[in-house]
Amino acid sequence: MDIEIIRNHCIKMKGVTEGFPFDEDTLVFKVMNKMFCLTNLTPPLSINLKCDPEIAIELREKYEEVLPGYHMNKMHWNTIKVDGRLNDSNIIEWIDDSYKLVVNGLTRKEKKKLERM
Repeated sequence: MDIEIIRNHCIKMKGVTEGFPFDEDTLVFKVMNKMFCLTNLTPPLSINLKCDPEIAIELREKYEEVLPGYHMNKMHWNTIKVDGRLNDSNIIEWIDDSYKLVVNGLTRKEKKKLERM
């Protein structure tokens, strides 16, 4: 998996924007102005994804490439090393889960606005 696959998957989701709010190396994907995926552009590639706290712990125990979120709330975010050892379908599933978690946390007004997009 590479940055273009990650980017193309993220930007096709409803209401997603991308930008560089922190620095020129950290690409951030947001839904309704709330982050759900962050990735660095320089190797080694890794992504930060929001995750249910219980599942986050399970993933960290199961995969050595899944770590507590770097510079994030470690209870709710994982950092995933994208080095070819993980199955691409797992990473895509985790990106989707992160997006859904953020969408589920939106206000009713934000959800209605997202539905109209």
